[in-house]
Amino acid sequence: MLGIGKLNRLKVTRRVHFGLYLDGKESGEILLPTRYVPKNCNPGDALEVFIYYDSSDRLIATTDAPRAKVGEFARLKVVGVEAVGAFLDWGLSKDLLLPFAEQTSRPRMGEEVLVYIYLDNSNRICASMKLEKHLESAQGIFREGQGVDLWIGAKTDLGYTAIIAKHYLGLLYDNEIFQPLKPGQRLRGYIKKMRADGKIDLTLQKTGHKAASEIGTKILTVLKEKNGFLAINDKTPPETVYDLFGVSKKKFKAALGGLYKKRLIIIGEDGIRLAFHGS
Repeated sequence: MLGIGKLNRLKVTRRVHFGLYLDGKESGEILLPTRYVPKNCNPGDALEVFIYYDSSDRLIATTDAPRAKVGEFARLKVVGVEAVGAFLDWGLSKDLLLPFAEQTSRPRMGEEVLVYIYLDNSNRICASMKLEKHLESAQGIFREGQGVDLWIGAKTDLGYTAIIAKHYLGLLYDNEIFQPLKPGQRLRGYIKKMRADGKIDLTLQKTGHKAASEIGTKILTVLKEKNGFLAINDKTPPETVYDLFGVSKKKFKAALGGLYKKRLIIIGEDGIRLAFHGS
């Protein structure tokens, strides 16, 4: 079946002076306009194309790749605001409609909005700011502690939303964020918890024993670079801890306890020292 709003591999059926016609199976022949036709392409060849509706609501093919496809989340710029809704730049010649009914706030020209791309009841490709109703269950897709690439979404009352692998949405909580974040930023994160309702809690720091071991190694490295002493203790601001080690104060203290138990460091009133420094 033809995937509208997605990539399809279709066979060229015939050439005309304004492009190529592709075999759209039950949808009939679909035009690939001349400006998108690859060199030395002939009837019988198969092409990977993106299928969408043109301004006359006819199915059309392009070899251009949109910034996101149906079934994916994306941050897109508003390039038009009209009575029916807003129009978004998604990398194709025809802008993507964000219907008025699918808006959670009124987008402004030039603003970037976080949306989900879907097919409406008329098979029209649209965008929606109502992300919750489009969330897919990620059960069995990810495991807790798994590293994932994140794309920071919108600021919320709880923290920041983040897009995972374009298809899933997670949440980073304010009390676990120790660095500046901004919408559109890409960075590495980790699956903290897979919730029963299908939602995903995220963290920017590794969890578990392996994480504590890595933090401990980093503490020892920094101590060696600082001649075996750091003026850091329980009263040190979390921001300072993050600047030095890239972790929360809670994780830092846990790793510190592990090093102390192994007698690798000495914890004093004025800070921490390498137990073997100078020996």
